[in-house]
Amino acid sequence: MTTSFSALKQARTSSFDKLNSQLQKMGSQSSSSDDNFWKLEVDKAGNGYAILRFLPAPQGEDMPFVRVWDHGFQGPGGWYIENSLTTLGQDDPVSEYNSQLWNSGIDANKEIARKQKRRLGYIANVYVVKDPANPQNEGKVFNYKFGKKIFDMLNDVMNPQFEDESPINPFDFWEGAEFKLKARNVEGYRNYDKSEFSAPAPMTDSNGNSLSDEQLETIWNSQSSLQEFVDPKNFKSYNELKAKLYKVLGLDGSDHAPTRTAEDDKPEMDFQPKFKQAAAPTMSEAPSPMSNDSDDDDEFDLSVFSKLANE
Repeated sequence: MTTSFSALKQARTSSFDKLNSQLQKMGSQSSSSDDNFWKLEVDKAGNGYAILRFLPAPQGEDMPFVRVWDHGFQGPGGWYIENSLTTLGQDDPVSEYNSQLWNSGIDANKEIARKQKRRLGYIANVYVVKDPANPQNEGKVFNYKFGKKIFDMLNDVMNPQFEDESPINPFDFWEGAEFKLKARNVEGYRNYDKSEFSAPAPMTDSNGNSLSDEQLETIWNSQSSLQEFVDPKNFKSYNELKAKLYKVLGLDGSDHAPTRTAEDDKPEMDFQPKFKQAAAPTMSEAPSPMSNDSDDDDEFDLSVFSKLANE
């Protein structure tokens, strides 16, 4: 499907309604190169600031963001850094194993499940209005990964709770709003509670100059596909992920992980660890009081784990 820029401008109201409907569905439900991802740079105290503009859906796509589940944790056999098949609505070996640990009722097993939990993230295209730490990024389009905290902020401006507030489509070129991303360190963890949206206004450059429709169309055409991140071809198979999980956690049968067949849709997950479960693998995130399916409130960045895994 091809959408013209003029049609995008004319269909803003209906597009907003459709987007809001999809956002509510996603909120109620419990591969491009990393070179194109923008990341907020913070100082030694953990503080950072930038102004972003969330962009409309790329040409030919319906949604301006996608949702991705993934895992990043370390075990005796190395690092497990993979997208979760639950992103595609499919069974995933880590989620199944974590469920087995959680349902055991053993506190040590529950702690392992927490540390191996899947992480919820979103990916959108953004236009960088201001980036004081890296001014060379200003005026450019990037992919941006963010967690539930920022997703909730988007949802809040689209669905205000008070009658004196009007809904805003933060992904709209003409009637959207700048997002002031403010990071600080709270009790040792990255916190974005101070972030906020400005009043609705047409897009501007870093000097506050309004962008013409011609400039906006250039920005729109420079966006990268978001559907690539949720294309099944970019996910490893169930059997590949299970073999990787066996290896990383040092589970029995790591060299001969059971396979899945069409007739064996939901096999029994009989994991027999070689190591005591109390020796929980570690990962750089705060333990959640919930199971592995709980949402993550902070910006996620598995590239950090990827670098460690390759060292």
